Amino acid sequence: MNPAHHFTEVITLIQQARQRAVASINRELIELYWNVGTYISQKVEISEWGDGTVMQLADYLQQQHPDWKGFSYRGLYRMRRFYETYRDAPEFLTALLSKISWTNHLIILAQCKTPEERQFYLLLTTKERYSTRELERQIASGIYERVMLSPNVETVRTQLQEKGHNLISDGIFRDQYVFEFLNLPERHSERDLQRALIQNMKRFLLELGRDFTFMGEEYPVQVGMRDFRLDLLFYHRDLRCLVAFELKAGPFEPEYLGKLNFYLEALDRDVRKPHENPSIGILLCASTDQAVVEYALSRTLSPTLVADYTRQLPDKHLLEAKLAEFYQLNQADSEDN
Repeated sequence: MNPAHHFTEVITLIQQARQRAVASINRELIELYWNVGTYISQKVEISEWGDGTVMQLADYLQQQHPDWKGFSYRGLYRMRRFYETYRDAPEFLTALLSKISWTNHLIILAQCKTPEERQFYLLLTTKERYSTRELERQIASGIYERVMLSPNVETVRTQLQEKGHNLISDGIFRDQYVFEFLNLPERHSERDLQRALIQNMKRFLLELGRDFTFMGEEYPVQVGMRDFRLDLLFYHRDLRCLVAFELKAGPFEPEYLGKLNFYLEALDRDVRKPHENPSIGILLCASTDQAVVEYALSRTLSPTLVADYTRQLPDKHLLEAKLAEFYQLNQADSEDN
């Protein structure tokens, strides 16, 4: 009898208990900071306290309890700002606050400029369980702006609903993916791209989302007497479906969709299990022309997304400017109607 299996079960029990303990400590900490921020904010609002009093409080806490960390004037100011930022937030959002570390809260407060952006990163951080470094990378990559500026995602969402997908989560799909971690040269082949993604799978999955599970590269499908191979195949746990990636190191061409749709049909007939939803295809190109993409997708019945990738982190300020322009155009259109 090999007892190793039982040993690993004990390790799992210990790890789960430790995770629950950490989560419990974080809940208490966030609740404490919220309550301190509430108290200070209310005192300031009724003009009982000013900045000088808050500074005196920080000094008093330091003198009485020098071993307490985080209660400097700056720390107290952050607690007040934390409360004032979310006190009028909807209940579903405030319920998430205790699930995120204080460090990640500070990053979101410091780097997000609008309530919509903060809500996006609160939801995403809770869902994806981002570490501090991962959250900083996602904000630097402009994932919020990229999702909001993805014009073809709504088409994919409609196709998925028609195909029987009942759960569509915002942020799963977008029109651009950022692969700054691949260190690819400007001139590279599709094989170079595929190999680099495989070698950096952990970081690739961070860009995609943790619900993606990698199933294989050059995934074989057989139709008739011929063998075909998909570049990359994933399974999405939330959508409960296969997701096929086809990689193109050059610009998008409409004929690429025919091949991808062929692969999706083969997956649905021969690989997809009865309880799973129809497969989704993502055509990843070095560049795209949105007008060409729109025309090419207009007659496509399969849930397919055409996206491009960039080898460098995008200019965050440029993305923010584009998003502001997008909102202004939408507002002008709504006023005209």
